[in-house]
Amino acid sequence: MADDISFAMEVKEEISSLYYEAACRRALLSGFAKCNGSFHIGPAGDELDLSTESSKIAKLLYNCVSSLYGVKIRFSYTRGMGFRKRMKYHVLISEPDDVLSDIEVDFFQQKVPTSVVKTEDQAAAYLAGAFLASGSVNDPSSSNYHLEIAVNDGSYAKWLSHLLNKSKNRHFDSKVAQRRKQFIVYLKRSDQISEFLVLVKANESCLKFENVRVERDFANIGNRLQNLDGANMSKTLKAAERQHKEIEYFVSKDGLDSVDNPKLRGLMELRLDHPDASLDELAMMLSEKLGMTISKSNVNHLFRGLHEAYLKENPNEKE
Repeated sequence: MADDISFAMEVKEEISSLYYEAACRRALLSGFAKCNGSFHIGPAGDELDLSTESSKIAKLLYNCVSSLYGVKIRFSYTRGMGFRKRMKYHVLISEPDDVLSDIEVDFFQQKVPTSVVKTEDQAAAYLAGAFLASGSVNDPSSSNYHLEIAVNDGSYAKWLSHLLNKSKNRHFDSKVAQRRKQFIVYLKRSDQISEFLVLVKANESCLKFENVRVERDFANIGNRLQNLDGANMSKTLKAAERQHKEIEYFVSKDGLDSVDNPKLRGLMELRLDHPDASLDELAMMLSEKLGMTISKSNVNHLFRGLHEAYLKENPNEKE
């Protein structure tokens, strides 16, 4: 993209590019207005203000309102005073009482909608509108996965979480937490974040999220395997050192010729000659030496018997 925008904004602009049926446009408007709408009472008349930092989201909101309701709509623009001085787009709806009633949004009473989320598609569109209004999702390349929708009312946050969690054919386990004066409906599991992106039909963003996640997980798997290899090598060398010491003890005491078991005698000789060899390597060499098949488990069994014999003669030594 030409602009350096966040992954969250990429998701929102993809959602804004989708086509919605009339019932879903109504649900999307309801979710957006509830989470980020404001009601202005003025001498020129009442207005509903739907504001966003994305021109694409503003265009979607304008199209949804104009296609559903015969009301006066206008645009305005404001620029923030902070360091980044972001542009904010306002979709302003005059005399919005009928619109608010239809989308079941009331800024003066705490109530939740019912008719706008009757179907799975409507519920998904409502959640899409809520995410467009006040949602965010971490870039998949970041150190942790997190998707959230911030709202101002605790009861509404619980209802929104329930709406998400009861989605059919999806498995969400969203939670609600309070952050200062806001309530956060959030997902932390990467698979559920992917499911949410699919739910709101942000399929391209989901593919990007999954590709980065798979690459990152492969790197983590590689690191874990490398750590395991290092740990196993350290364990193997430690065991080999112990075996070498125990063999030297018996050799210095009685000599190899005193060992009656040809497998054990051959194994002891090989361990003295190959102090760093693994059990697999010792099994292969012992098989060649004796002209028979010797397994790794057989080698391990012989060393275990040798260790037990050593401990019997040296009971003060630790395991």
